[in-house]
Amino acid sequence: MHMFETLVLLHIVTGTLGLAAFWVPIATKKGAQAHRRWGRIACYGFLGAGSLAVVMALLSLYGPEERIPSVTDRTLFAGLFGWMMLYLGLLTIGFVDYGLAVVRHARDRAQLRRARYQAVMAAVVLSGLWCGGFGLAIGQPLMVLVSVVGVVAMVLQQRFVWRREAPPGAHVGEHFRALIGMGISAYTAFLSVGLVRRFPEQVFNPLFWAGPSLVGVGLILWFTAQANRRKRARSSAPGVPRSG
Repeated sequence: MHMFETLVLLHIVTGTLGLAAFWVPIATKKGAQAHRRWGRIACYGFLGAGSLAVVMALLSLYGPEERIPSVTDRTLFAGLFGWMMLYLGLLTIGFVDYGLAVVRHARDRAQLRRARYQAVMAAVVLSGLWCGGFGLAIGQPLMVLVSVVGVVAMVLQQRFVWRREAPPGAHVGEHFRALIGMGISAYTAFLSVGLVRRFPEQVFNPLFWAGPSLVGVGLILWFTAQANRRKRARSSAPGVPRSG
């Protein structure tokens, strides 16, 4: 078996592991032993899937072999199987890293400002901007859109990291949004790698690539809007002190 096919298999396995474990921390009591254990398993699965996606993307762009030689539009191939896969892999890693970090440093948000965490978020933003620019150049608007929503998600994370004060328990919402983002990886692995190989005529259908990210990041943005509305309602209630 060639190395690339081995990487694809491992990508699907790790993504499936993350997807299977993903629902346990959502369904179980938050903070309970099962929540923590299965949450870690899901994180490791998604981290593996994201890392393998980055490696496969780099091989598709710069590897010695031509991937899927039957595809004649190599520019579009580079866009979807190269730059977009690279961005989605980094986006998944970024969500995993941030989701674990906000819980680990719940009492000291200043730790999230360290170069180690900032570098991961910067890598996501830069790869997203490149993906969007490449998609714009080749006429793939969904590549542009998925890059925009990913960059917005990173901006929301930075807003939490750098704000002067945060209300008690605010890290829980950040952790939840990152958990949704992690779920993007497994669905992307199934749709873009699994279904595309089953239905090769859909190999360049951007919905297979962008759909999971659009839905997942869209849910993150929706959750953020809901949380902000609840916060404003509590702040405007009589007798409730406003937090700065």
